[in-house]
Amino acid sequence: MTLRTLLAYDGSGIDGGLYTTVTHWAADAPNWLDQIIKAWSNVGLGVFALFMLWAWWQARAADSVVMARVLASPLVVVAAYVVNSVLKSLVHEVRPCQQIAGSVPLDPCPAVGDWSFPSNHTVIAFSAAVALWFAYRRLAWIALLAAVLMGASRVWVGVHYPHDVLVGMLVGVLVAIPLALAAGRAAPLVERARAGALGPFLGAGPAVAVAQGR
Repeated sequence: MTLRTLLAYDGSGIDGGLYTTVTHWAADAPNWLDQIIKAWSNVGLGVFALFMLWAWWQARAADSVVMARVLASPLVVVAAYVVNSVLKSLVHEVRPCQQIAGSVPLDPCPAVGDWSFPSNHTVIAFSAAVALWFAYRRLAWIALLAAVLMGASRVWVGVHYPHDVLVGMLVGVLVAIPLALAAGRAAPLVERARAGALGPFLGAGPAVAVAQGR
């Protein structure tokens, strides 16, 4: 047993009982429901990439502040992921499916050393949703709902404690808010880029909307 393993943290005392309750619900649920949730948990993050792609397409006809924030949204997600990775490296919390006896997760339990706290999936989902909040509010509401479902799915499939998800949500939100707001200051750069070679990629801004009669 390595020193790293000895220093691993047992988070079951926080909400291990709730984790067990949720995974029991999963065990008793219809197989079709489990498979839907499992699929969402595994590939649902791709939906957030589609949200950002759609936001970029719409921002081609929006002002440069909106475009700057949309273009920054992937960078916001990367920043949140980096912050979360640092937290994971500091808090070596053992996965609940490894720690709690009798756990039968829907997903294969991650390997020893793949720490649980906070949830990367939740951080990515919420940081993406919050980044989009400052660009397209209606889309962001859908993204926030998807982020909640992503976080919940990580407990349902048995790979995270509820507190992993809650803290992941906080990390995603707290990192994304200042960065998304600051991204608007890059609007002058977007304006200059729209007048140059990147014009077809960035669109002409509100002029497009006027020309199309929006």
